[in-house]
Amino acid sequence: MEFTRTLGRSGIQVSALGFGCWAIGGEWRDRAGQPLGWGKVDDDESVRAIRRALDLGVTFFDTADVYGTGHSELILGRALGPRRDDVVVATKWGNLFDPRTRTASGTDDSPEHLRGALTASLRRLGTDHVDLYQLHIADADPERAAVLRDACEELVAEGLIRAYAWSTDDPARAAVFAEGPHCAAVQHALNILDDAPEMLLLCEKAGLASVNRSPLAMGLLTGKHRGGRPLEAGDIRSRPPAWLRGFGDGSGADPQWLARVDALRDVLTSGGRSLAQGALAWLWARSPRTVPIPGFRSVAQAEENAGALAKGPLSERQMTEVEHILQRRAAGAA
Repeated sequence: MEFTRTLGRSGIQVSALGFGCWAIGGEWRDRAGQPLGWGKVDDDESVRAIRRALDLGVTFFDTADVYGTGHSELILGRALGPRRDDVVVATKWGNLFDPRTRTASGTDDSPEHLRGALTASLRRLGTDHVDLYQLHIADADPERAAVLRDACEELVAEGLIRAYAWSTDDPARAAVFAEGPHCAAVQHALNILDDAPEMLLLCEKAGLASVNRSPLAMGLLTGKHRGGRPLEAGDIRSRPPAWLRGFGDGSGADPQWLARVDALRDVLTSGGRSLAQGALAWLWARSPRTVPIPGFRSVAQAEENAGALAKGPLSERQMTEVEHILQRRAAGAA
């Protein structure tokens, strides 16, 4: 049986698991040289991974124009090809960048940039519409965002987008977009180590989907990172910005975060799941509105993540056990 979810009040059906296409954008940086990608990629492997995900039932792919300064959209468009109409494509706008130097250079919250950015994304993706178009300026001014929300409604009327959302961790900001009739979701950070109860409450009240970035805690929940093991220079986790939790000083994964992962390992890997599959199963059990979008850079990662669909959400008993483990550790640290 297919495991699907609906993107809020849009009625758009997607696989309960989406794939996030940040990592396949390759290396890029900000003007100060801070890495913003996940290191080097093999474009042919990325294409194979996307197509493998399609074969395994994944029908939702999330990217952004700034990922790899346009490269992620190009690769996604190339991989989908004639199968574009079989999937739901989400992308984002709001960032300025130079693809020649692979450098991000600021933000633009004007309606004029919104329309121009969409035109460019459609060209790179090789499509005539975007299913879910998302504002990618997390801290945009709410009054300006209201103008952009109304501009998105115009794009819906023109058939260029089907629905829209805001990528932000602030429920008050997300609520501004939620006032629009065709707002379908909010994209926000959520994983077993970093819950977001206020945002999930907003999604429930406003009828929005909860699209979950960092569902595997930037890789901590894959079990492949150990403390003190440095990451490659082009990986954002090697020089983590303030918002990136769990990779404290840039020397690799934070041992305290890894200890929490280890404490959860047995319950998450029960039922034949891998650690990553258990983390995704927790998200599905957390709310009927969640759609996690783990990243990937290989066919093997695509297969492991997509394999979570067949195993479904954690049970109520397992969810209770997770809360007990996390509360006990928190109490012990106090």
